[in-house]
Amino acid sequence: MTSSLHGVLLQLLALAFFVAMDTLIKYLTAVLPVPQIMFGRFLFHLIVVAVAIRVATGGLPWRSKAPQLQTVRSLCLFGANFIFSTALSYIPLADATAVSFAAPAITVAMAALFLQEKVAPLRWLGVAVGFAGVLVALRPPILTGESAPHWATVLPLFTAVIFSAYQILTRRLATIDNARTTVLHTAFAALGVTAVIAPFVWVPVPVWVWGAFLGLGLLGGTGHYLLVLAYMRAPASLLGPLHYTQLIWASVSGALVFGQWPSGWTLAGALIMAAGAVLVAMPRRSAAK
Repeated sequence: MTSSLHGVLLQLLALAFFVAMDTLIKYLTAVLPVPQIMFGRFLFHLIVVAVAIRVATGGLPWRSKAPQLQTVRSLCLFGANFIFSTALSYIPLADATAVSFAAPAITVAMAALFLQEKVAPLRWLGVAVGFAGVLVALRPPILTGESAPHWATVLPLFTAVIFSAYQILTRRLATIDNARTTVLHTAFAALGVTAVIAPFVWVPVPVWVWGAFLGLGLLGGTGHYLLVLAYMRAPASLLGPLHYTQLIWASVSGALVFGQWPSGWTLAGALIMAAGAVLVAMPRRSAAK
């Protein structure tokens, strides 16, 4: 198995974990403030990852060669999670996931600008097609003739920008720090921010909620560890488009758990974005032959 293919498989598995985590977060938004959910998510993320690494290696590689970059990366994750979780309070999981699919296109552009990764013209065409798909998924009145969609539909776009920066930093740190160090730092700054905010909105919770927080930690910690491993094996411009696979799981999860089916515009936009992802991936596959 080539390194790039290994990275692709790790990325696909990580994305499945993230959809499961988003499903649990959406369920919790019905009973808890978003900052409190984020506090539990990052607290148990850090606990789970630290215990797992300690058991596996006998140590905790806390020291980073780039602590500032690690801090910015963690804050990006907090921002992306907070905004996306807020969106889930108002709109279906599949719709929020579809709009957030602007992230792969943004990641390709950022990889070219900040990582100096070579992006072929066909990939740039894929980026343009991807953004066209996002426009369709947003269902603007000029296209649909309907009233404007819920204001929260725009929030995943901000998530996409911030998460793209997170992915670029993940790729950059993969060349600087050990994967275990990066995973340990993933929740540091995010937990610090939520620890300051959460007390102001805290509400008493039953015991099962703490179990849900543990679940968020397991899903998030494992997913981000797999993500770091993926970016150590494959370029960001190849891995970014794989995020489109999340819509499959988000649609199934939204229908089974919440009874919410994606709209026709959401599916149409996702198909267009998937076509853009194929264009983005083609040059890499051709180069590998």
